Amino acid sequence: MFEKIILLSGLIATIWITIGVIIAAKFYPNYNHNEQFCSELGAVGSPTQKLSPLINNYPLGILFCLFGWAVIQYAQSSAILVTVGWLVILHGAGTWVAGIFPMDKDPYTQSPSLHCKIHSWAGFIMLLSLLIAPILLAFSPLPVAFRAFSMLSAMVAIHYLVKMAQAVKHQKNVGRYQRISYWAKLIWLAGFSVLLWAS
Repeated sequence: MFEKIILLSGLIATIWITIGVIIAAKFYPNYNHNEQFCSELGAVGSPTQKLSPLINNYPLGILFCLFGWAVIQYAQSSAILVTVGWLVILHGAGTWVAGIFPMDKDPYTQSPSLHCKIHSWAGFIMLLSLLIAPILLAFSPLPVAFRAFSMLSAMVAIHYLVKMAQAVKHQKNVGRYQRISYWAKLIWLAGFSVLLWAS
Protein backbone atom coordinates (compact mmCIF):
# COMPACT_ATOMS: atom_id res chain seq x y z
CA MET A 1 0.00 0.00 0.00
CA PHE A 2 2.82 2.40 0.95
CA GLU A 3 4.65 1.68 -2.31
CA LYS A 4 1.45 2.33 -4.25
CA ILE A 5 1.06 5.76 -2.63
CA ILE A 6 4.75 6.60 -3.11
CA LEU A 7 4.33 6.02 -6.84
CA LEU A 8 2.42 9.31 -6.85
CA SER A 9 5.41 11.24 -5.47
CA GLY A 10 6.51 12.04 -9.04
CA LEU A 11 3.20 13.80 -9.64
CA ILE A 12 3.38 15.51 -6.24
CA ALA A 13 6.92 16.75 -6.98
CA THR A 14 5.76 18.36 -10.23
CA ILE A 15 2.90 20.14 -8.51
CA TRP A 16 5.11 21.07 -5.53
CA ILE A 17 7.88 22.71 -7.54
CA THR A 18 5.38 24.66 -9.65
CA ILE A 19 3.71 26.12 -6.55
CA GLY A 20 7.03 26.46 -4.69
CA VAL A 21 8.68 28.57 -7.39
CA ILE A 22 5.63 30.83 -7.61
CA ILE A 23 5.53 31.29 -3.82
CA ALA A 24 9.27 31.97 -3.50
CA ALA A 25 9.09 34.53 -6.32
CA LYS A 26 6.40 36.44 -4.39
CA PHE A 27 9.01 37.23 -1.73
CA TYR A 28 11.62 38.34 -4.29
CA PRO A 29 10.83 41.94 -5.32
CA ASN A 30 10.67 42.41 -9.09
CA TYR A 31 11.60 38.79 -9.81
CA ASN A 32 11.01 38.05 -13.49
CA HIS A 33 10.17 34.43 -14.42
CA ASN A 34 10.79 35.24 -18.07
CA GLU A 35 14.28 36.63 -17.60
CA GLN A 36 15.69 34.97 -14.46
CA PHE A 37 16.82 31.43 -13.71
CA CYS A 38 14.90 29.44 -11.09
CA SER A 39 18.17 29.12 -9.14
CA GLU A 40 18.34 32.89 -8.71
CA LEU A 41 15.63 32.48 -6.08
CA GLY A 42 18.17 30.75 -3.85
CA ALA A 43 21.25 32.68 -4.98
CA VAL A 44 23.70 34.21 -2.52
CA GLY A 45 22.34 37.55 -1.30
CA SER A 46 18.90 37.10 -2.86
CA PRO A 47 15.84 38.01 -0.72
CA THR A 48 14.79 34.35 -0.84
CA GLN A 49 18.21 32.70 -0.34
CA LYS A 50 17.03 30.82 2.79
CA LEU A 51 13.37 30.42 1.83
CA SER A 52 13.76 28.92 -1.65
CA PRO A 53 15.76 25.78 -0.73
CA LEU A 54 13.55 25.23 2.32
CA ILE A 55 10.33 25.09 0.33
CA ASN A 56 11.79 23.77 -2.92
CA ASN A 57 15.13 21.91 -2.97
CA TYR A 58 14.94 19.99 0.30
CA PRO A 59 11.38 18.62 0.14
CA LEU A 60 11.68 18.09 -3.63
CA GLY A 61 14.86 16.09 -3.15
CA ILE A 62 12.94 13.77 -0.84
CA LEU A 63 10.03 13.43 -3.28
CA PHE A 64 12.30 12.66 -6.24
CA CYS A 65 14.24 10.05 -4.25
CA LEU A 66 11.03 8.44 -2.99
CA PHE A 67 9.69 8.20 -6.52
CA GLY A 68 12.94 6.78 -7.83
CA TRP A 69 12.89 4.16 -5.08
CA ALA A 70 9.25 3.32 -5.90
CA VAL A 71 10.14 2.89 -9.59
CA ILE A 72 12.94 0.46 -8.64
CA GLN A 73 10.53 -1.55 -6.49
CA TYR A 74 7.98 -1.58 -9.32
CA ALA A 75 10.56 -2.51 -11.97
CA GLN A 76 10.95 -6.17 -10.97
CA SER A 77 13.18 -7.57 -13.72
CA SER A 78 13.26 -4.57 -16.09
CA ALA A 79 16.82 -3.19 -16.24
CA ILE A 80 15.56 -0.07 -18.03
CA LEU A 81 13.06 0.75 -15.29
CA VAL A 82 15.65 0.12 -12.57
CA THR A 83 18.05 2.48 -14.35
CA VAL A 84 15.33 5.13 -14.68
CA GLY A 85 14.61 4.78 -10.96
CA TRP A 86 18.26 5.42 -10.12
CA LEU A 87 18.34 8.40 -12.48
CA VAL A 88 15.37 9.94 -10.65
CA ILE A 89 17.15 9.34 -7.33
CA LEU A 90 20.25 11.01 -8.80
CA HIS A 91 18.05 13.95 -9.77
CA GLY A 92 16.81 14.15 -6.19
CA ALA A 93 20.37 14.11 -4.81
CA GLY A 94 21.34 16.85 -7.27
CA THR A 95 18.36 18.89 -6.09
CA TRP A 96 19.65 18.72 -2.50
CA VAL A 97 23.21 19.66 -3.49
CA ALA A 98 21.93 22.60 -5.58
CA GLY A 99 20.02 23.81 -2.51
CA ILE A 100 22.95 23.44 -0.12
CA PHE A 101 25.38 25.20 -2.46
CA PRO A 102 23.71 28.32 -3.90
CA MET A 103 24.66 30.01 -7.13
CA ASP A 104 26.26 33.46 -7.17
CA LYS A 105 23.97 36.45 -7.30
CA ASP A 106 25.23 37.29 -10.81
CA PRO A 107 24.40 34.22 -12.94
CA TYR A 108 26.65 35.53 -15.73
CA THR A 109 29.77 36.07 -13.62
CA GLN A 110 33.05 35.18 -15.32
CA SER A 111 34.64 34.10 -12.02
CA PRO A 112 32.12 31.90 -10.18
CA SER A 113 32.74 30.95 -6.56
CA LEU A 114 33.34 27.36 -5.47
CA HIS A 115 29.78 26.97 -4.18
CA CYS A 116 28.47 28.29 -7.49
CA LYS A 117 30.59 25.75 -9.40
CA ILE A 118 29.22 22.94 -7.20
CA HIS A 119 25.71 24.28 -7.79
CA SER A 120 26.29 24.30 -11.55
CA TRP A 121 27.58 20.72 -11.57
CA ALA A 122 24.60 19.61 -9.50
CA GLY A 123 22.32 21.37 -11.99
CA PHE A 124 24.09 19.63 -14.88
CA ILE A 125 23.55 16.24 -13.23
CA MET A 126 19.89 17.12 -12.64
CA LEU A 127 19.53 18.12 -16.28
CA LEU A 128 21.10 14.96 -17.66
CA SER A 129 19.32 12.55 -15.31
CA LEU A 130 15.82 13.69 -16.28
CA LEU A 131 16.82 13.91 -19.93
CA ILE A 132 18.22 10.41 -20.20
CA ALA A 133 15.36 8.83 -18.21
CA PRO A 134 12.52 9.51 -20.71
CA ILE A 135 14.75 8.52 -23.63
CA LEU A 136 15.42 5.17 -21.94
CA LEU A 137 11.71 4.65 -21.32
CA ALA A 138 11.09 5.02 -25.04
CA PHE A 139 12.71 1.56 -25.30
CA SER A 140 10.96 0.04 -22.28
CA PRO A 141 8.13 -2.51 -22.07
CA LEU A 142 5.67 0.25 -21.15
CA PRO A 143 2.64 1.04 -23.39
CA VAL A 144 3.55 2.36 -26.85
CA ALA A 145 1.64 5.62 -26.34
CA PHE A 146 3.63 6.44 -23.21
CA ARG A 147 6.89 5.48 -24.86
CA ALA A 148 6.08 7.95 -27.68
CA PHE A 149 5.16 10.59 -25.07
CA SER A 150 8.51 9.98 -23.34
CA MET A 151 10.46 10.59 -26.54
CA LEU A 152 8.39 13.66 -27.37
CA SER A 153 9.01 15.08 -23.87
CA ALA A 154 12.76 14.58 -24.29
CA MET A 155 12.70 16.25 -27.71
CA VAL A 156 10.80 19.28 -26.38
CA ALA A 157 13.20 19.51 -23.43
CA ILE A 158 16.25 19.38 -25.71
CA HIS A 159 14.78 21.94 -28.13
CA TYR A 160 14.20 24.49 -25.40
CA LEU A 161 17.50 23.67 -23.73
CA VAL A 162 19.23 24.70 -26.96
CA LYS A 163 17.10 27.87 -27.07
CA MET A 164 18.07 28.59 -23.46
CA ALA A 165 21.77 28.21 -24.30
CA GLN A 166 21.31 30.69 -27.14
CA ALA A 167 19.36 33.03 -24.85
CA VAL A 168 22.19 32.98 -22.29
CA LYS A 169 24.48 34.60 -24.88
CA HIS A 170 22.07 37.51 -25.21
CA GLN A 171 20.97 37.37 -21.56
CA LYS A 172 17.35 37.46 -22.67
CA ASN A 173 14.41 35.08 -22.05
CA VAL A 174 16.62 32.56 -20.25
CA GLY A 175 14.01 32.02 -17.55
CA ARG A 176 11.29 31.28 -20.08
CA TYR A 177 13.29 28.65 -21.96
CA GLN A 178 14.69 27.10 -18.80
CA ARG A 179 11.20 26.62 -17.42
CA ILE A 180 9.76 25.17 -20.63
CA SER A 181 12.68 22.73 -20.92
CA TYR A 182 12.54 21.64 -17.29
CA TRP A 183 8.76 21.47 -17.04
CA ALA A 184 8.61 19.31 -20.18
CA LYS A 185 10.59 16.75 -18.16
CA LEU A 186 8.49 17.32 -15.03
CA ILE A 187 5.25 16.77 -16.94
CA TRP A 188 6.77 13.54 -18.25
CA LEU A 189 7.66 12.59 -14.66
CA ALA A 190 4.10 13.32 -13.51
CA GLY A 191 2.68 11.22 -16.35
CA PHE A 192 5.06 8.37 -15.54
CA SER A 193 4.02 8.60 -11.89
CA VAL A 194 0.31 8.36 -12.72
CA LEU A 195 0.90 5.55 -15.21
CA LEU A 196 2.68 3.38 -12.63
CA TRP A 197 0.16 4.22 -9.92
CA ALA A 198 -2.78 3.29 -12.15
CA SER A 199 -1.27 0.03 -13.41
